[in-house]
Amino acid sequence: MQKSLNTKKLAVVAMMCALAYICVFVFRIKVGFLTFDAKDAIIAITSLIFGPIWGGITAVLVPFLEFLTVSDTGLYGLIMNILSSVTFAVICGSIYKYKRSFSGAIMGVVVAALSVIAIMMVANLFITPLFMGVERSEVVAMLPTLLLPFNAVKATLNAGLTLALYKPFTTALRQARLLPTGETPAFRMNKKSVALLVVSLLVVAAAVVTMLLVLSGEFEWFRQV
Repeated sequence: MQKSLNTKKLAVVAMMCALAYICVFVFRIKVGFLTFDAKDAIIAITSLIFGPIWGGITAVLVPFLEFLTVSDTGLYGLIMNILSSVTFAVICGSIYKYKRSFSGAIMGVVVAALSVIAIMMVANLFITPLFMGVERSEVVAMLPTLLLPFNAVKATLNAGLTLALYKPFTTALRQARLLPTGETPAFRMNKKSVALLVVSLLVVAAAVVTMLLVLSGEFEWFRQV
């Protein structure tokens, strides 16, 4: 029985990795040399379902697979990708692991988003000058006009997507009998869940509009290999 549960868990994690990798190719928004894709939301859902360890593993595997296949940002891009994905997935998964409730899921995602913003600001100061081949002072000048707004909107968009998609994902997995009882979500679809879904979708819409209109981003519906 335990072997069967472990096999199902590995199968679901592998499926989530594949979905996250697919997100690298679709629903991309380019803002200058920066890129948003939805993979961090899928990785975060993995962390919410199976815990921060599995979330962290997925958050390393997917960017590394991207690095080996389609990345055009090299080692620096890989490092930034892993930092962002691991921070978001591990923090939201860790909080939800110890507070498995409606409020715990929201708290985990919000704290994770704020943590990503802070960590990426620090990472930009040390990694972006190497990536762009410029002085750190030039990167500092970009913080308030590009890097901070982009990372804030990106983190908000990932938070909204995670909360909007978590319930549908877990419901589908439970109906397919791919989730053991102990790893199903702690909350059910009720008025609170519906309200959360609506608010999350509004947040996603607002973040996308901000990236496109305020930050002058553009969609890339399919990434050429």
